Amino acid sequence: MDTQVKTLQQAIRYFSDENVGIDTVAFLRWPDGIPTCPKCVGKSHYYLATQKRWKCKACGRQFSVKVGTIFEDSPIPLDKWLTALWMLINCKNGVSSYEVARAIGITQKSAWFVLHRLRYALKDRSFTKLGGTESGPVEVDETFIGGQKKNMHKDKKVRYEARGGASGKTIVQGILDRDVRKVRAKVVPNIKRETLQKEVLSAVKYGSKVYTDEAVGYDSLHYRFVHEVVNHSETYVNGQVHTNGIENFWTLLKRTLRGTYVAVEPFHLDRYLDEQVFRYNHRKDDAGNKMTDADRFNAALPGIAGRRLTFAELTGKDGSQENF
Repeated sequence: MDTQVKTLQQAIRYFSDENVGIDTVAFLRWPDGIPTCPKCVGKSHYYLATQKRWKCKACGRQFSVKVGTIFEDSPIPLDKWLTALWMLINCKNGVSSYEVARAIGITQKSAWFVLHRLRYALKDRSFTKLGGTESGPVEVDETFIGGQKKNMHKDKKVRYEARGGASGKTIVQGILDRDVRKVRAKVVPNIKRETLQKEVLSAVKYGSKVYTDEAVGYDSLHYRFVHEVVNHSETYVNGQVHTNGIENFWTLLKRTLRGTYVAVEPFHLDRYLDEQVFRYNHRKDDAGNKMTDADRFNAALPGIAGRRLTFAELTGKDGSQENF
C-alpha cells in the first residue's frame, strides 16, 4: 500500500479505485505477479478487464482476486472491505456493525458478517512458543466473560449452565510475554488443572519464568517452568512477580465488549478475542516503536488470503454450535 496513506480518509480515497484494491489483494495472493488458477493451478491465462477477473487457458475457468480469500463469494466491492478492515483494526475500542454499515453504505446484517470474516482473518496462527530461558517472564491468568445468570432470559440461562463457569460465564485464558509484548488468549471449557496447564505447555517454552496467581490450576507448573506465584489475598505485586500485564489486557477486552459490542454470545467470543489480541500485539513494532494506523493495516493484510468463513459456519447452522 502507498506509504503516503496514513488516515482513514486517505485510505478511502486510495481504495476508491477498484483496480488499486485488486492489485493490493493480488500481490498478497501471488507475490510473483502471476495469478494462479484455483482449479488446475495453471499460470497461463488472460485478463477480462470488463469483468475484473482472469480466465485460465488450460481449464477455461474464470476466477477473480477474491477466490481463496476472506472475500470469496461476496458481492461487496473491495474498497468497502478494505475500509472496514482499516476501521476495525484502528478503532481502539472496536467498531460496531451499525457504525460500519453507515460508513460504507451496506446493511447492518452485511456489516456484521463482514466484521466477523475480518476478525477471522486477524487470527494469529503462529506456532512459535512464548518465553524462553533467556527471555523475560510470562504471565498467565484467566478471566470470566458474560452477565449474571439471574439477569438472563430462561433459554440463554440453560445454555450458559450447560457450558459451566463462574455464574454461567465464559472462561478465557490469556498468556502474556513481557519481553516481546505479545499476548495470546482463547476460550477454554473450564478451569480444571489439566485444561489450564495444557494451554501453558502448548504455548510457552519449557524452562521459562511463569508468573500466575494462587489458582490451584497452576500448582504443577514448577515441573516444567520456573513458576512463581503472587497471592492476591495478600498483595498484587511481589517485586517482579505479578500478573498486572495480562490483567491490563482483560480491562481493554471487557471495555470493548461492554462499551462497543454490548452483548457477545460465547459461540462468537473467540473472534472478538482475535480482534483484541491483534490490536494489542500491534501497538508497537519489534523495535518498540509505536505502530501507525497504516502499519497495522499492512500487518493485517496477509491474513486475508487462504481463509474462508461462511455464513453457515458463522451462525452455527453447519452444526458447530451444538456444544454452546
